[in-house]
Amino acid sequence: MPASPSTARAINDRLALRLLQQEGPLTAGRLKQLTGLSRPSVADLVERLTVAGLIDVVGESGEQRRGPNARVYGIVADRAHLAALDVRTEGVSVIVSDLLGEVLAEASVPIGDGADTGPAVERAVALVERTAKGAGVDRLHTVGVGAPGLIDPATGELRDSTGLPEWHRRLVAELQDRLPARVRVENETNLAALAEQREGAARGRDTFVLLWLGAGIGAAVVLDGVLRRGASGGTGEIGFLPVPGTRGLPSATGCDGGFHSLAGAAAIGELAARHGVVAAVEPHEPHAATLVGAAVGRAGDDSAARFLDELADRIALGSASVIAVLDPGCVVLGGETGRAGGEVLAARVRERLARLSPLPTEVRAGVLGGGAVLRGALLMARDEAQNEVFAPRER
Repeated sequence: MPASPSTARAINDRLALRLLQQEGPLTAGRLKQLTGLSRPSVADLVERLTVAGLIDVVGESGEQRRGPNARVYGIVADRAHLAALDVRTEGVSVIVSDLLGEVLAEASVPIGDGADTGPAVERAVALVERTAKGAGVDRLHTVGVGAPGLIDPATGELRDSTGLPEWHRRLVAELQDRLPARVRVENETNLAALAEQREGAARGRDTFVLLWLGAGIGAAVVLDGVLRRGASGGTGEIGFLPVPGTRGLPSATGCDGGFHSLAGAAAIGELAARHGVVAAVEPHEPHAATLVGAAVGRAGDDSAARFLDELADRIALGSASVIAVLDPGCVVLGGETGRAGGEVLAARVRERLARLSPLPTEVRAGVLGGGAVLRGALLMARDEAQNEVFAPRER
């Protein structure tokens, strides 16, 4: 059954908006080429979108042509404003952007381990409000939040998790109460996978696993283009994966004795000390990542090479278990440590996985590092806002 004229117009409008988002400003002629619509149809949709305040003239084409230059149309980026938060155990970072994801302002605030819940939440919310105000934004449309811990697949809420501060959960609720905005929360590793898939090492892959190498160990699983969360939201909690080489077994309340004990930040620090790998403390950079980066910088030295070899052994051990179950074809070494290791560490892991598993698997170094969480939160917020603002409407 063919679509009604009003529905067809709405679908065409949505198509044009998506093209303007992906390609940037376009002339009506270029929209005609990309959409396959007739010239009158394109003229009608340009008028509709302009009247609706969704697009506007942003310039003229520089093409050599008879008559006046063609007008170039672009999305009205300030139609909606977004915020993204990266919530860590030690503090919060925030960016504020327009509807197209152009960053207008960014800031961060430390929050100590011993901070009381109320003051910690107030400090984080005040950071968002202050950053938005500094960017000249009076109202946020959507806020994306990346946080450690499990997301309840039924409610979309951050679940209470052992070892994480209470202010994390309270922060999301407070943002919803204080801001006239949609607030959406997602696990930090899942957001890192989204960012690496859209803009980083996993481009071109609709099936892959991102292995997060940070203070802890986690994984994000994307199969056939769909992020998999599991029945309880716990897909990717591979810090609890029992592996050889630890001094015990993980438990329901702690991942000591699991994969975390081999490849978490503390384990990397101990491994570096055993091999004599040292590095100066870098501000705003996890020391485990700094140690790995230092070893990569002098990978020709015996001590650094042995450190990287043993670290690759450990990473490959946990990765092989994931590969045996999921066969993702690609593993991205994400987080600050994965980025610091770069191709030097990725190549070592790749070579070991080829010996451990019969399943062919690419190993790629993440390119966005710890910033992938904040970038992923912004992409999530942008998708949410654009789905509403660009939604087809009957006319």
